[in-house]
Amino acid sequence: MKTEGSCLTLTDLNLMDRQHFTEALGGIFEDSPWVAEAAFPLRPFTSVAHLHEVMLEAARHAEEATQLELLRAHPDLATRMKVSPLSAAEQQGAGLDSLSNEEYAQLTECNQRYTEKFGFPFILAVRGKSKSEILRSIAERIESSLELEQERAWIEIGKITQFRLEDLVVT
Repeated sequence: MKTEGSCLTLTDLNLMDRQHFTEALGGIFEDSPWVAEAAFPLRPFTSVAHLHEVMLEAARHAEEATQLELLRAHPDLATRMKVSPLSAAEQQGAGLDSLSNEEYAQLTECNQRYTEKFGFPFILAVRGKSKSEILRSIAERIESSLELEQERAWIEIGKITQFRLEDLVVT
């Protein structure tokens, strides 16, 4: 059976049993395989966009506590702690694995302030962004309201998960 990181087709996914489907897509939403599990009964998917829409809707319609757990499952950007292979690759692609000591200290402080204020880590789709764009974004978003940041976090999760599905599923 194909695993996360290898290419799958929509046909592959539509024909999988629940266990293999959940294993294949369980990492799309950070440490939240329940999202794939919830999407499984809604097969067949007609496109990657359809699959993404179903998964995002499942996440957004979960109980509030479950949604908060999903938000909190995201790692701090540039953390030196172990993160999922998908997060590590995304952060490396944005240069977050090569921050100067000053940049690392700035991002660590901003991550801490953000999490203290909002109760979940700063979430940003970092693909295609530079280190300076990321640092600027977190500094700006710390000044937002909780309501705006919750909505922004979901928008960013939508982007992250869309990238991940597009990388994994070939059409």
